Formats: sequence, C-alpha cells, structure tokens
Amino acid sequence: MTDQLAGRRILVVEDESLVAMLLETILEDLGCETVGPVSSVAEALEVIAERDDLDGGLLDVNVAGVEIFPVASALDTRGVPFVFSTGYGEGGLPEEWKGRITLQKPFTEVAVQAALHQAIGAKT
Repeated sequence: MTDQLAGRRILVVEDESLVAMLLETILEDLGCETVGPVSSVAEALEVIAERDDLDGGLLDVNVAGVEIFPVASALDTRGVPFVFSTGYGEGGLPEEWKGRITLQKPFTEVAVQAALHQAIGAKT
C-alpha cells in the first residue's frame, strides 16, 4: 500500500502539536511529504491558495475552535482528496460531509495509512 503514497504531498491541518508531530512522523514513514502542519483554518486556506501541488489532506475537524469545512470545500473544489480526523468519528460530521473518509482519534499509523490509501489510492 505504501508505494501509492510515496512522494505524495499531504496537507496536515492540526492544532494539537503532539498530534501534528505524530502525523508528520507517520507521513515520513510512509514516504510522504508533509505540507505544514498548519494550525488554523485561515493558514490552511492560504496554503491551498498558494499551492497547486497538493495530493491530499489530513484535516482535524475542530481546529482551535473553528470547524475545518471551508478547507474541506476548498480541497474538494480542486479535486484534492482528504481525510477528516476527529474524536467524534463520522457521526460528528454535518450531514453534507457524512460518508467521507474519517479517522477516529486516537488513531494508529496503520489507520492513517489505510485512510490515505483509500482516499488517494482511488485517485491514482
């Protein structure tokens, strides 16, 4: 599974520094390039506006008290696949975002790999 992820540029939006560092390590182990991590919705939107080379995203649903959905919409508009990350699971998503790939916190490296493979693998 890792071969399809190697070299992929993944935007990480996460406000918890320990979780962000864990995701960076996991992505590095998978051969991905981490874009960020960024810790606010505004900063994530800036990154998306400035870059056209993103292959995917890992999006914390609640970033410093702000919902991530404007970032999800911006990625979706560009056709960039992403994975939601939340302690509430898919049940915590608004109706319009249900059915999207969602990582339940706390997560494992295997779960991150599987979710990214599911999201990005379909785009390869």
